[in-house]
Amino acid sequence: MFTNVSSISANFYVSYFPRRDKDRYRERDDRHRDRDRERERDRDMDSSRVASGPPVASFGYFKQSPIQQQINPFTNLPHTPRYYEILKKRLQLPVWEYRERFTEILMRNQSFVLVGETGSGKTTQIPQWCVDMVRSLQGPKRAVACTQPRRVAAMSVAQRVADEMDVMLGQEVGYSIRFEDCSSAKTVLKYMTDGMLLREAMNDPLLERYGVIILDEAHERTLATDILMGVLKEIVRQRTDLKVIVMSATLDAGKFQVYFDNCPLLTIPGRTHPVEIFYTPEPERDYLEAAIRTVIQLHMCEEEEGDVLLFLTGQEEIDEACKRIKREVEDLGPEVGDMKIIPLYSTLPPQQQQRIFEPSPPNKPNGAIGRKVVVSTNIAETSLTIDGVVFVIDPGFAKQKVYNPRIRVESLLVTAVSKASAQQRAGRAGRTRPGKCFRLYTEKAYKTEMQDNTYPEILRSNLGTVVLQLKKLGIDDLVHFDFMDPPAPETLMRALELLNFLAALNDDGDLTELGAMMAEFPLDPQLAKMVIASCEYNCSNEILTITAMLSVSGCKNASAAAFSSFYHHHFFILKWCVSHTDHESTQWCYDNFVNYRSLMSADNVRQQLSRIMERFNLPRRSTEFSSRDYYINIRRALVTGFFMQVCFSCSSVESVCDHVFVWERLQ
Repeated sequence: MFTNVSSISANFYVSYFPRRDKDRYRERDDRHRDRDRERERDRDMDSSRVASGPPVASFGYFKQSPIQQQINPFTNLPHTPRYYEILKKRLQLPVWEYRERFTEILMRNQSFVLVGETGSGKTTQIPQWCVDMVRSLQGPKRAVACTQPRRVAAMSVAQRVADEMDVMLGQEVGYSIRFEDCSSAKTVLKYMTDGMLLREAMNDPLLERYGVIILDEAHERTLATDILMGVLKEIVRQRTDLKVIVMSATLDAGKFQVYFDNCPLLTIPGRTHPVEIFYTPEPERDYLEAAIRTVIQLHMCEEEEGDVLLFLTGQEEIDEACKRIKREVEDLGPEVGDMKIIPLYSTLPPQQQQRIFEPSPPNKPNGAIGRKVVVSTNIAETSLTIDGVVFVIDPGFAKQKVYNPRIRVESLLVTAVSKASAQQRAGRAGRTRPGKCFRLYTEKAYKTEMQDNTYPEILRSNLGTVVLQLKKLGIDDLVHFDFMDPPAPETLMRALELLNFLAALNDDGDLTELGAMMAEFPLDPQLAKMVIASCEYNCSNEILTITAMLSVSGCKNASAAAFSSFYHHHFFILKWCVSHTDHESTQWCYDNFVNYRSLMSADNVRQQLSRIMERFNLPRRSTEFSSRDYYINIRRALVTGFFMQVCFSCSSVESVCDHVFVWERLQ
């Protein structure tokens, strides 16, 4: 058995954990500082109070126990046997002990904060209770929205809840993610990414369709969630019938409570068991190598049964680790137990994502333990609960977006996780029984070098899309918008400047007709401008194809090559593949190192963008390939959107405002 991680990890050394420049995000004007002081004073109030109000109404279906229901209220058919099998598991979730308390708070308050540890059942059960309430009090025309920060969570949770409610996914329960909408007019519960709800608000400013809106995983502080909180805070003042629930998996939820005018706070514990933490005595030079060795040694030497959860930073790293782990397990021989290795990241198709819920391989007759190893990004920190995980391996890194407003560059960097993230990762090991967490970094690094919490995304992202959406929502005074954490003024000004250069905003900062059209595209403003401009240059079909490929990770390399050289076959790879769905076309993709699944996803994106163009009567045209203007027109459309990224040769090395030297030729 393991006694020290040093015996199972690689003997490498790393010198430091990256630190962030905290001073960069401390800039606040007087108004923001005054508001923060007021909020800090308010936090002394009782965090668990329930606002006074009338007694809880007694209404039928919501008060009826699910075990008493014989007829499905959504289909008017008897419940299936599977419904009752799932119901037994639902009733064992910790959240069910708080159903009456939840009902009381929800009925008496327009907004409140709910803290529930991962595995408590809050993401699946709370929205169903809200559906019961909305149907009983507001009628069938109103629905419930539950936002998720990640697409994979929205899809997988929607499927699970559809099974629990004994309905078909896409009917009463659906989901909506970027470039995919699996819902209908019958949908009463919709799981969606936070960005999709923000996009709905652009066409329905008061979100009249919904009676309850739930912001789940709010502790992750994504860009869209932060904007939604400000928008919903204003909507609840105008709609007294709307209820807003902010759900978090971390106990530090007082900031949300104060932000929503000291609303009530309900805390629901999860089923947690003790988790033993192991640290490396020395920093690891190669955390991927150390992680793979830890998995192999754990599988060989650990006498306890239980599955393994390994956190890595991205798809490429995860795929590489899965291949190497599989190869090394096969080399161990038949005496070692079987291992099922499952990757998990956002771009996997839904069917493959569901593999994480498959059972572990059975033990062998010689007693060798079979294990399931899930190799995941940080999506498994809080968004999904994987039963059976007893061992967690945490290298301590994750990918985060970081934006430099001075040079207008947004990068996806591998950085050290925060203490809060490390605690969430360790907690995955104690869901079903006592577990172990192997941290591939030193205890000193955890205590002294890791920051307490991850910086909110709004403090480290390009705000061009956010500003455009806020303008489309009719919010013109961005300076006084109630951000929970106001972004740096320079970042905000750069976003306004960019949109003005793209003609999305006029010189007075008002949204133009072009800007309103750009806001309807689920794209970066520069890509949206490029798509719209392509109609003028008679190359909209080609630009649509490239834009769709840029929106699908598996196609980015091919589309980047198309941008750099404009070889025409890149433009027609997508068209050729989707027009041949037989085995020969998939074999062609395999032979030419093209990801067929990614191309099919890009085709779906292209179709959605085409429908948006049709709605605005934007023509889809192509220049004859034999024409001398074929490549020129595509370049023109590209530069229309990305002219601010154009490099030019200059003979002088004098500093020019807003220009950055990217290369200097040696004489």
